[in-house]
Amino acid sequence: YGELDALPEHPLYPEGLPIGRRDAVHTGPATILSTVGTGGMREYDVEIVEVARQSEPAQRSMVLRVTDPELLERTGGIVQGMSGSPILQNGRLVGAVTHVLVNDPTRGYGIFAQTMLEQAKNAVQNGAEAQTAE
Repeated sequence: YGELDALPEHPLYPEGLPIGRRDAVHTGPATILSTVGTGGMREYDVEIVEVARQSEPAQRSMVLRVTDPELLERTGGIVQGMSGSPILQNGRLVGAVTHVLVNDPTRGYGIFAQTMLEQAKNAVQNGAEAQTAE
């Protein structure tokens, strides 16, 4: 929720981040970037507790557990509006938050960044092909 009137003056990663391939994502420590309240975007600790090795792309590529005490205190875990929050591991963008587990808001699902990029590329190619066919 909220409005974005200008880009942040001091982005967390001004040079951007490399993409982590899905085969490099592993269980263990990670972080998510999210804006909670008026303090701007921050990095919060999570743990990747499960990684799905999928033959077909899916929105539930990994299971996350929020471990950051401040985020747990403020929100109780993953809440509405956090979908799309970037997931970082080992200095790389590895995915984005997609869903919360309804019965446990400290846990949620994420999709691989590589999957999102492949789907975006396919959408652009399909759009170009559709325009050519007209």
